[in-house]
Amino acid sequence: MDGTINGSLIGVILGMAGGLAGTYVLGRLRAQTARGLADQIVASASREADAIRLQADLASREAALRQRQELETEMDRARKEAREQERQLEKRSDLLDQKMEHVERKERDFEAQRRTIAEKNEQLLERQQEVQQLIAEQREALHRIGRMGPDEARDLLLSRVREELAVDVGTLIMQHEAAARETCREKAREILTTSIQRYAASHTAEVTVSTVDIPSDEMKGRIIGREGRNIRAFEKATGVDVIVDDTPGVVVVTGFDSVRREIAKVALEKLIQDGRIHPTRIEEIVEETREEMEQHIRKLGQEAAREADVTGLHDKLLDYLGRLKFRTSYSQNVLRHSIEVGFLTGMMAEEVGLDGALGRRCGLLHDIGKAADHEMEGGHPAVGAELTRRYGEGPEVVHAALGHHDDLRIDRPYTVLVAAADAISASRPGARRETLDRYVRRLEDLEALALGFPGVEHAYAIQAGREVRVLVDSQRVDDAASAALCRDVARAIQEQLTYPGEVKVTVLRETRAVEFAR
Repeated sequence: MDGTINGSLIGVILGMAGGLAGTYVLGRLRAQTARGLADQIVASASREADAIRLQADLASREAALRQRQELETEMDRARKEAREQERQLEKRSDLLDQKMEHVERKERDFEAQRRTIAEKNEQLLERQQEVQQLIAEQREALHRIGRMGPDEARDLLLSRVREELAVDVGTLIMQHEAAARETCREKAREILTTSIQRYAASHTAEVTVSTVDIPSDEMKGRIIGREGRNIRAFEKATGVDVIVDDTPGVVVVTGFDSVRREIAKVALEKLIQDGRIHPTRIEEIVEETREEMEQHIRKLGQEAAREADVTGLHDKLLDYLGRLKFRTSYSQNVLRHSIEVGFLTGMMAEEVGLDGALGRRCGLLHDIGKAADHEMEGGHPAVGAELTRRYGEGPEVVHAALGHHDDLRIDRPYTVLVAAADAISASRPGARRETLDRYVRRLEDLEALALGFPGVEHAYAIQAGREVRVLVDSQRVDDAASAALCRDVARAIQEQLTYPGEVKVTVLRETRAVEFAR
């Protein structure tokens, strides 16, 4: 029993001990759980606090950014207003400047008007004094006229009228002279145009090429002959040079006298056709050809005179006229040129009321000296005048031959017409022709001569060499020097170069100012 009780007590004690131990353990577990919950709650609260703090910072920053944007907007508006006010002030300043300038201009105009009025007042006072003086003089004159007789009064009146009309008459004379000059120019242009249109001649620039075709190169040896005796005999008989070179099928005949050259050419062609080439036969053929050429030349002169409707020419003049067929000037056949000048001179003479036949005669014979200028001393105008005088031509023809190049004072109307017709015929398109080399060289010479003057930058030959444009440095050459340079270039061209017609010299001086707006 006692053991049962003890066992129960021990069981109770052990149960109580176990309960206490469980309670303790449970309390520890609850304490630990409570601490963990507390830590979680603290951590969560910390995180919430951080989030709240971040939200507060963001909110404060957004508020600060909005305030800053509002301030910047306000400042931009203030700047715009300031700029607008500044523009308004500038406009007002410009308006004020314009008003001030307008006021100053008005003041200047007013001052000028005041001076003008003052000058007019002075002039008016002077006029009044002059009028008073004239009135006094007229009164004196009236008193004097009152004491004059009728004859004295008439003479005085006529002298007054003459004095008053002298100026008017001089003005009228000058006006009529100007009108007459203009009418003369118009009439001259009309006459020249009509004459050129009426005589519409064809133009072929003839160039005499003295070449003889041979059938084979074997003929060259026969022309030369043994030790050159044939060619020496031929050159002695004809007075020309014969060139036998390597050119196949051609022998060249050269000589200063175009008639001799033509005789030699025809004679050599006859010898080649005949085949008998030796000194005796050469002399016979050359003499025969010379006689035929003289007859041919006379026939050419007669045909030219008949074509130009000129009669009564001396036989020697007809011979010289025919010789012009074999003479060229700047590749223009002189005989065709003379016939054309004769026609033009006759037409212009008829237009102005002169003798057309005499005009044709003067024009046809104006270059007759070119047929004998290598035989007589002097230029072809002087030689032509001597020939026409020697063979019975009148003073008008002699003067036209002597003065058609303005070598002397022209005081005869036919000489003026011949000079005009000569210039028209020489300058007509197609009348004269140059080789390309001569043409280019003439242009280069013109430009080189102009470039040789100081201050010249560029020079251009234009209008087929009839005009030279000279560009000068405006810093080195002024206007006065440009005129002097133009005259010097023209004089140098006259003295140093050979050219047909005339050459116009134009000097250009230009000043340029260039600036860039950036």
